[in-house]
Amino acid sequence: MTTHLTTVSTTIISQPNLRKIIHIDMDAFYASVEQRDFPELRGKPLVVGGDPNGRGVVAAASYEVRKFGVRSAMSCYEARKRCPNVIFVPPRFDVYRAVSTEIRRIMYSLTPHVEPLSLDEAYLDVTGLAVHQGSATLMANWLRAQILEQTSLNASAGVSFNKMLAKIASDINKPNGTAVITPADAEAFISTLPIERFHGIGKATAKRLHAMGISHGADLRRMPAAILINEFGKRGQFYHDIAHGCDERAVKSERIHKSVGSETTFRDNLTDNNKLRLQIYEQNADAFSQLHNKQLLAYTITLKVKYADFTQVTRSHTLSTAFDSAKSAHFWLDKLFLDIPRALPIRLVGVTFSSLIPATEVTLQLSLFE
Repeated sequence: MTTHLTTVSTTIISQPNLRKIIHIDMDAFYASVEQRDFPELRGKPLVVGGDPNGRGVVAAASYEVRKFGVRSAMSCYEARKRCPNVIFVPPRFDVYRAVSTEIRRIMYSLTPHVEPLSLDEAYLDVTGLAVHQGSATLMANWLRAQILEQTSLNASAGVSFNKMLAKIASDINKPNGTAVITPADAEAFISTLPIERFHGIGKATAKRLHAMGISHGADLRRMPAAILINEFGKRGQFYHDIAHGCDERAVKSERIHKSVGSETTFRDNLTDNNKLRLQIYEQNADAFSQLHNKQLLAYTITLKVKYADFTQVTRSHTLSTAFDSAKSAHFWLDKLFLDIPRALPIRLVGVTFSSLIPATEVTLQLSLFE
C-alpha cells in the first residue's frame, strides 16, 4: 500500500484537551466499486450516474475522468461534453451500502467512537487508544490497509486534533494517502488556506467573505469576532473559531445495535408446520417493527428454534440488499425453516436481524439519478 505523509511545521495553536481525530474518505467510492467489480472498466474514464441524454447527475467520477474536469453533482450531459469517451454506468446503491457496512465494521473494530457522514466517509475519535503505539497516524494507515485488504478499495485519511482539520487533511494526499496536521502545523496551514477549503464555508458564504476582503485563513483570523457575528450571526463565531484552529465539535458516535430480534416460548410444544410458520412470521413482524423504530437497515436474518429437550439450533442468511419490509423476509424464513431438523417438538421460535446500519446513512436520493 502506498502511503504519502504530509506535515507542515510552525508555531503551536493553544488548544486544551487536544483530541486525536481521523477522517477516512474513500477514493472515488462508487466508481472504484464499479471498477473493482468489472475489470473491463479499470483505467477507463467512468461516471456513475444518470442518463447523459436526460437530466442525469454525476454521482461519482473515476480519477481517469476527473482529468477532464468532471466532478460529482455535475450534469451527465456536461460530463460527456468534457470527455466524449466517458463510460456511464447506473448506480448500484445496494452494493455500495453493503461495501460501506464492511468498511464501517473495520472502523468499529478500532473504536466505538465513529461518526458516519455518508456511505464513503466518517470521523473516528481515537483519543487515548493505546494500540499502534497510541499513534493516530499509525491507526489511520492501519485502517487504510485493512480496508484495502478486505474490500480491494483505496481510502485516504486525514489526522488532526479536530474534525475540521482532519477532514481538510484527508484531501491533501488523495488518492490513497495519509496527511497529518499537528497542533504545531495548524497556524501556518490555516493562514494560507483558501476560505473555500474550510469545512462549513459554502459558496454563498465564501462570496460574502470575499466581499469583506477575506480570501484566506490569515484574513479570517484578523477579522474581529464581533464583525463576523454581526454579519453571519452564530455562524460568525464558528468562522472566527476555525480561523484560529478551534473546533470543539465532538465525534457524534451512536451505539450500534449488533442485532434486533424477537422470540416467543409456546405454552404447549408445537409440531404443526403451519402453526409454527405463523408464529415465526409474527416474531418476524415484531423484530422488523423494532428495526423500523430504531431507523436501522438489516442484511442478515436468523431463525432460532429451541426443542422440547431445550437444545436449540439457528439458521441464517445474508442478502446483498437490506430487507425492505417484514414480508420480504418470509421467503428466506421459509427456506431456513425447511433446513431445521424436525426430530423433536418445538417449544420456542425466534427471528433476529443483524448486519445492521443506520437507515439515515443512505443520504443520496435515487430520484436524482433516474
